[in-house]
Amino acid sequence: MRLILLGPPGAGKGTQAQHLVAKYGIVQLSTGDMLRAAVKAATPLGQQVADIMARGALCPDDVVTAIVEQRIAEPDARKGFILDGFPRTVAQAEALDRMLASHGIALDAVIELRVDEAALLKRIENRVAQMRSRGEALRPDDSPDVLHRRLLAYREQTAPLIAYYRAHGILRSVDGMAPIPEVAGAIEEIVAAPAAEPTPARGAPAKRAVPAGKPRIGKKSKARLAPAGRKPSGTARKRSVAKAKSRAKSRLAAKSRAAKRRR
Repeated sequence: MRLILLGPPGAGKGTQAQHLVAKYGIVQLSTGDMLRAAVKAATPLGQQVADIMARGALCPDDVVTAIVEQRIAEPDARKGFILDGFPRTVAQAEALDRMLASHGIALDAVIELRVDEAALLKRIENRVAQMRSRGEALRPDDSPDVLHRRLLAYREQTAPLIAYYRAHGILRSVDGMAPIPEVAGAIEEIVAAPAAEPTPARGAPAKRAVPAGKPRIGKKSKARLAPAGRKPSGTARKRSVAKAKSRAKSRLAAKSRAAKRRR
């Protein structure tokens, strides 16, 4: 089971990922955790990541993809995984597809948690008000302004992934505003369903179904498969018509010669 959960900040991706991990025994792969682990392990790739992070720069897509590639090769990820925080852009999604294809594996589903952004903002406003009333310390991201900026970044960078995966026929949508158990149930139904056939590219000719065990035979193949000494029926009919016309012309010519002799 290989999944991606898509949705804006506050949509509940983390909660649903934890539920899937507990229920199916798969692993949740966070790019942040993977990058930090690579740095801690001091692998060649980890050293490269450390240098990039020390400069305060973002890791290039090929570096992040390589980190993900190393992580999914580990034993605990063989049963399946949920990618968290990657891909964030269409370019990263394309890089991920190429990397997975090189290992002969593919994503089973990309699940979009649809939410009402206005409701999300209201939700965090209520949460902040409750925390303040209880005297609890607020985290830096416990702010409607911060959430609003994160939502804008999501719409600009990550939302195009929805169209990308929809075009590939593996996007499934769930109402993320429903109660948590209902969202979890809807996701379970998706992962339990058989994988859908990828959607053909626009403009590609649709393939006709061929019964199992029966090879597809074209016109040229039919001609080659005709028994020796027999022509396909279409050719035979044409020759029969030609012979009939030739015999008719011969009879007319003979009658004409006979008429001339009688005169």
